Amino acid sequence: AARRAPAHRQQLPTMDLDLSFLNGGAPRADDEPALSELDALDAKMPAFLGPRPSLAPPMGADVEKHVKIVHGTTTLGFKYKDGVIIAVDSRASAGAYIASQNVKKVIEINDFLLGTMAGGAADCQFWQRYLGMRCRLFELNHKERISVAAASKLFQNILYGYRGYGLSIGTMIAGWDHKGPGLYYLDSEGTRVDGNLFSVGSGSLFAYGILDSNYKYDMKYEEAIELGRRAIYHATHNDAYSGGTVRVYHIDGKGWRRISEDDSTVLHYQYNS
Repeated sequence: AARRAPAHRQQLPTMDLDLSFLNGGAPRADDEPALSELDALDAKMPAFLGPRPSLAPPMGADVEKHVKIVHGTTTLGFKYKDGVIIAVDSRASAGAYIASQNVKKVIEINDFLLGTMAGGAADCQFWQRYLGMRCRLFELNHKERISVAAASKLFQNILYGYRGYGLSIGTMIAGWDHKGPGLYYLDSEGTRVDGNLFSVGSGSLFAYGILDSNYKYDMKYEEAIELGRRAIYHATHNDAYSGGTVRVYHIDGKGWRRISEDDSTVLHYQYNS
């Protein structure tokens, strides 16, 4: 037999939902701006990609009054007949305080490009890793590896756009492309210089003393490796802000290779025995 429907249904309780927030009328904290205020702010300051809008206004020529930067490192790079040598130390200092003895001051941008760190460690690491991303996008878009000149020009454009914002970067971009070895010096003021030999950092004067006395473009492979290692050692020995491990890299048509990592104290006894 068919089931008979009940004579009456039980009335369920109803809930009143507050949907006023859809019309901008939701309650807000005292320090929370109204929607109309946010709309006005967006009209005055449209959104941008990247970190630049959140930075303080440019400091200009008075940057040293706002940010006291103490530089301490030694990096070098030079071209010779068979490739490019990059050599660095590993000490990070904060004023007179040695913050670390194990900083990796060579940024591996891709298999044929290297960048060095001098200045602010965070600035160098962030922007050179960003450069690596842009170089990879170039490869995907153009189906070929970016040249050393193009990578350094791209990095110069980035740094020039942030000139006056307090960045502290002194770097070398080194690599190998269809034209052979390439080496460029760049800094946070937008400088870009092509050359055969550079040294950057507080110990660079000591490194230049060794490089200027012994550098020859037609050196052999072993001589070039030893020259880079010895120049960094002398910088670590004479400059209090340089030290730790001496790392040497070599770049040729097969890409970059890390040749050696030697403790500067061990090198001291080796060279003075």
